[in-house]
Amino acid sequence: MEYGIWSVLPPIIAILLAVRTKQVFISLFAGVFTAELIISGFQPVTALNTSLNGIVGVFAEAWITKTIIFSFLVGAIITLIQASGGVEGFIHYLTIKTKTIKNKRGAMMLAYILGIVIFVESSITILVSGVVARPLTDKYKVSRENLAYICDSTSAPVCALIPLNGWGATLLGIIGVQVTAGVISGNPVEILVKSLPYQFYSMITILSVFFYIWTGKHWGPMKKAENRASKEGKLMRDGAIPLVSTDTTEIKTKEGVSPHMMNMLLPLIVLIFMIPFSLYITGNGNMMAGSGSTSVFWAVLGSLVFSGILYISKKIFTLNEYMNLFYKGVGGMVPVASLLIFAFAIGNSINTLGTGEYLASIVAGKVHGGFGPAIVFIISGIIAFSTGTSWGTFAIMIPIALQMSVAIDANIFAAIGAVVSGAIMGDHCSPISDTTILSSMASASDHIDHVETQLPYALLNALISTLLFLAVGFWG
Repeated sequence: MEYGIWSVLPPIIAILLAVRTKQVFISLFAGVFTAELIISGFQPVTALNTSLNGIVGVFAEAWITKTIIFSFLVGAIITLIQASGGVEGFIHYLTIKTKTIKNKRGAMMLAYILGIVIFVESSITILVSGVVARPLTDKYKVSRENLAYICDSTSAPVCALIPLNGWGATLLGIIGVQVTAGVISGNPVEILVKSLPYQFYSMITILSVFFYIWTGKHWGPMKKAENRASKEGKLMRDGAIPLVSTDTTEIKTKEGVSPHMMNMLLPLIVLIFMIPFSLYITGNGNMMAGSGSTSVFWAVLGSLVFSGILYISKKIFTLNEYMNLFYKGVGGMVPVASLLIFAFAIGNSINTLGTGEYLASIVAGKVHGGFGPAIVFIISGIIAFSTGTSWGTFAIMIPIALQMSVAIDANIFAAIGAVVSGAIMGDHCSPISDTTILSSMASASDHIDHVETQLPYALLNALISTLLFLAVGFWG
């Protein structure tokens, strides 16, 4: 059944409510309920029942269950490396022993560099850069909103530009289907590589983050947040609620333990390098064909096992102390995991309504070839903003963009770059996006404050990207 314009209503309600009330749980549920109300033919009791069942039903999909468990387990890792003295030791090494980081710019550059070099998985990138850099950015009075922006804007863009990860595997699979179907011809790997120079939004975003860090020049809501942090010493606005339990942000090094940065670095190294290894295994020898969700799940488990052996063998913790901290860290992630469950639930409901397909159908086959890349970019952004998923946008828009490009004799590489750019842009702007939620969690920022301060920067980058796609469409 086609729901037409009605399919756009649930995400609009969820997003507007989230911005207006700053209560993301209630807003997401309102979006789910509205979607189910439309699907049920406006029968409230039925809609309430299917809404609750839909929230429980997200666990029917293995990758979603792994992602939610992953968020719990990451909370355990964060707590353990803090209590082991790893974070304190790392900060001591950078600020006192080597004096590598001496100021606010250096603290932000640490988060930026970690976001660039860790390109194996967007969630890992966000969490590592946020958790490791946060004590330093707090010390030098960087607003939590700014840290969330840095984490969010160096995760998906980097993973998309260096697709030796689950992002690359997903894009290759979608492109490969179009090659097999005869829509386009060529090698999927070669096609993906040739589309990378057209990921304008990703490149502009990475460069703009560097510009804001290096110059210290901000504008809009972010400028207000930075002025508040530097002049008043308030890392968050009064009344803001950090999207992480205070239990996990205030974990101190265990009494009697000498802080050492290797207590943090070794578990993180295992975590990071387990990703490509797991992609290789799950892809039967081909990293680009591996399972992203399974690889992340294995990596977190591997890191926890390794850290347990490391800390217990060094007599940092007893087994009971290790497990108590493990449970404390898991408990601290309950708000984040709950938000992810609701975000996935509204994503499933919106998928049933066909919101993405409806938005794409509005312009498919109705535009001049020169406008093609720019229109694909804008529609992909709207779909990702409305659904909260970049990968879902890839699945919807790449087939449409390629078929449209062939029909109007447009640049297919630019079309793929436009879809990826638009999907990441919409994801950055959306309060119901999982990566936006994780960025708020990693930086311990108020979620809606993060969305509101990042939005103007994302929209400016989107405007520049649109102009570049127009240039490619008409003169490229």
